[in-house]
Amino acid sequence: MRAVVADGAGGPEVLSVQEVPDIEPGPGEVAIEVAATAVNRADTLQRQGFYPPPPGASETIGLECSGTISALGDGVEGWAVGDEVCALLAGGGYASRVVVPAGQVLPVPAGVDLVHAAALPEVACTVWSNVFMVAGLKPEESFLVHGGAGGIGTFAIQLAHALGSQVLTTGGTADKLAFCAGLGADVTINYHDDDFVEVAKSATDGAGVDVILDNMGASYLGRNVSALATEGRLVVIGMQGGSKGELDLGKLLTKRAAVIATSLRGRPVEGKAAIVASVLEHVWPLVADGSIRPIVEQTLPLEEVRRAHELMDAGSHTGKIVLTL
Repeated sequence: MRAVVADGAGGPEVLSVQEVPDIEPGPGEVAIEVAATAVNRADTLQRQGFYPPPPGASETIGLECSGTISALGDGVEGWAVGDEVCALLAGGGYASRVVVPAGQVLPVPAGVDLVHAAALPEVACTVWSNVFMVAGLKPEESFLVHGGAGGIGTFAIQLAHALGSQVLTTGGTADKLAFCAGLGADVTINYHDDDFVEVAKSATDGAGVDVILDNMGASYLGRNVSALATEGRLVVIGMQGGSKGELDLGKLLTKRAAVIATSLRGRPVEGKAAIVASVLEHVWPLVADGSIRPIVEQTLPLEEVRRAHELMDAGSHTGKIVLTL
């Protein structure tokens, strides 16, 4: 089988496609012949040596894929060889073949082609688990997602909009913010020019927003808490702005608010399976009816993995970058 191999930690130049030993599914696993995989911010961190895979996971980069089931491990039910699927992975996606626990496999949604399906599992599971399962966003509440033009952001905007919440988002260019508005963002905020705290309060008649999904971490911590409404929930899923910040507990207590930090990759198999099952029940119908669509800006062959990582590092893309096999 072919897989992307990293020659140490570093820039995109450490990545190359090589022949590696084939893999077979163990008990409770399925093997998938990969049609496509998507590039995530976590992939670039792993490439740089900052985000190693959890124990037992593949060392190959890649947190999601789409393809066709080619083999079933002992005890797997509900799937058959030849099924077209997509899957949430702990690693291994940048390869021609992966094995994954059966509970992390999803059918390709109706109306989505096999390649674009690769852009769905990671963002769908991240957004649904954090914004709805953990933070409990309700239709009548307001929601702010930072970096709305990215993979997580474009999905979060569509999902929150489809379920009836007021959606606010930040972005760095007028074009990206216009794109976010087209996906359903009610309020767009250029973080170069505007204070998102002031805009959030103005847009909610001074109340603040009920749920914030944040990928910046430390650099936004204080302002995020200021932007929260009473009983608001801040969910931190990234540390692009650093890992250590100052938290005003007095402000948090006064608002009876919560700050929650979560990650998806390191969860146990049972926890991931529960999230995947919930996504299948609640989110996949919205994809199938067109309320949510995968946002893919560029599709490149696996052999151009270095170029894909250069694009991700530059941060100028909108939505996802997909690698095909």
